[in-house]
Amino acid sequence: MTVDDRFTQDHRDLRVDPDDVVRSEVITGPVEDWTTDFSHTEPEYAERAPEIWDDLRGRCPVAHTERFGGAWLPTRYEDVAAIAYDTDRFTSRAIIASNFRPPKTTAPIGGSPPISSDPPFHHDARKLLLPAFTKTKTAKLEDATRAFCHGLIDDFGDREVVDAAAEYAQHIPIRVIADMLGFPPEDGPEFTRFVKNTLEGINDDHDDREVQSDDLFDYIFEQIRDHVANPRDDLTTHLINAELYGQKLEPMHVAGTMVLLLIAGIDTTWSAIGASLWHLAQTPSDRARLAAEPELMKTAMEEFLRAYAPVTMARLVKDDMEFAGVKMKADDWVLLPFPAANRDPEHFEQADEVIIDREVNRHAAFGLGIHRCVGSHLARMELKVALEVWMERIPEFTLACPEGVAWSTGQIRGPRALPLRLG
Repeated sequence: MTVDDRFTQDHRDLRVDPDDVVRSEVITGPVEDWTTDFSHTEPEYAERAPEIWDDLRGRCPVAHTERFGGAWLPTRYEDVAAIAYDTDRFTSRAIIASNFRPPKTTAPIGGSPPISSDPPFHHDARKLLLPAFTKTKTAKLEDATRAFCHGLIDDFGDREVVDAAAEYAQHIPIRVIADMLGFPPEDGPEFTRFVKNTLEGINDDHDDREVQSDDLFDYIFEQIRDHVANPRDDLTTHLINAELYGQKLEPMHVAGTMVLLLIAGIDTTWSAIGASLWHLAQTPSDRARLAAEPELMKTAMEEFLRAYAPVTMARLVKDDMEFAGVKMKADDWVLLPFPAANRDPEHFEQADEVIIDREVNRHAAFGLGIHRCVGSHLARMELKVALEVWMERIPEFTLACPEGVAWSTGQIRGPRALPLRLG
């Protein structure tokens, strides 16, 4: 089979049979008791997550809900870490908790390798990506990223108020990922739509979710076919040509990995940049100190990652079992809220305080275990450059409208609207 032949078949013929997907009742609405009915998809969770974690950690460290067909939420660092490292009892075949579960036959590859892959396949799939995300490769992107950030601020003109999430933070990872994958940068609005549909549309109707998924994979396969016809030096061409076990990658492996890079590479970094600016906008002492002592950026950045870590991952329980005193059933979801782990006072001193010169900071913002973020060097570069350029150009800024700040729902938490007053 030639490279071209792999990608001529309609991806709809390659996906999981919808009849094999396990569906559960969609339950929405306000939460009355977070210990027995939590929901990470409700606005209250997005707005009050740190308070909710603190409350649960004190009286019910592993909360439960019947939503999503049954799910668990540990809030202590030790429990989150234990699950993240336990690949024998928890599978990664699906990492976005929703009302649908893919069949067990999708393991060990999953729909978006390597993040959806279990051992031993995970190790080999992950190795394919490592060369593209080294510190050396990432450093080569810094100058272009810095110039792009300056250009975004130039576009603010003389306005006194801007939406730092929609007009700044969002655009930076979109441009970086587009360049890495060799996608048209003008397709940025499409990327934003794909991200929101995938990560925030958890409770959407199954048929609607399927249409949204088809739209995303239609786009991905269009880009793959264009790269087959017009090879260039980028990550998409690398995946098309990559081999595993002596053979080219299966079409859905290539497409699924590209979906992972597009979705995870955008929303996580966008959220981290926005949350950092949100903190500085309402903490004048930290903002002034960082402006006066730019050498603190490294520790400040790590502290923002700890305190406002955006990512919660999910696992599925393999078999009925007991964990931390609760009885989990096969195919229950388990959310891994790394942000909650980062605020555990048993693991971090002054866990709920943001200390921008914190020296010892072994946070879990990039995950724990075998699935620790392969793009952590890239994310750190983007966050560092975005904050350095902003502080250089706009050292004075405040929240223009605190009630106008909106946080995303779902497993990635960060500001979606962030009105800032400049100067």
